[in-house]
Amino acid sequence: MSLTRATLAKDLRLEWRSKDAINSMLFFALLVVVIFSFSFDPTAEESRHIAGGLVWVAFLFAAVVALNQTWARELRNQVLDAYRVSPAPANALFLAKAFGNFIFVIVLEALMTPLFIIFYNLRALGPAWQLPIVGALGTWALVVNGTFFAAMSLRTRSREIMLPLLLFPISIPAVLAMVEATSSILTGEYSAKFWIVLLAAYDVVFTTGCLFLFEIVLNAE
Repeated sequence: MSLTRATLAKDLRLEWRSKDAINSMLFFALLVVVIFSFSFDPTAEESRHIAGGLVWVAFLFAAVVALNQTWARELRNQVLDAYRVSPAPANALFLAKAFGNFIFVIVLEALMTPLFIIFYNLRALGPAWQLPIVGALGTWALVVNGTFFAAMSLRTRSREIMLPLLLFPISIPAVLAMVEATSSILTGEYSAKFWIVLLAAYDVVFTTGCLFLFEIVLNAE
């Protein structure tokens, strides 16, 4: 855990100084919000049915911008090679990167959610207290797989293209659960409990799988 804390603190300091990931994600998500708002003019009733999909599509594509930078900065000055030859466990590095990405995406969601509410006149008709739970579980589902596949595609020639190609198909169950849970809470037409449980199970399964396989990915040539 000491290595996890140290690596996470280092990544947060670098992001605080450069703000590369946050600025890129905010700009991209803002573009998505504006483009969708000009593409159609939904009523309040219609917006509650489609907002779940719009919100998570915007966050998913914006998160890829940050995920692409997760490991790229470690290639400078052979930092990643130093990790590989150190006696520290590989999972500590993976958890630090995943927690860092989780914080970045959560900050993005906190900043962009008020804009979605204003642009689409949203109001939760269901239990609003479930929205933070869906947000946390859904965000972790995106970043844990994204961090893993970003490491896997790091040394490929076109890693910016490979990451979405690997991440999007395997994230379909999580995205479906996130969209359905968010829509159910906004509309109040049905319960979101099934989708929340599905998201939690997805997180447990893929977090365990990523931790089990990450050392192989890290030491791969």
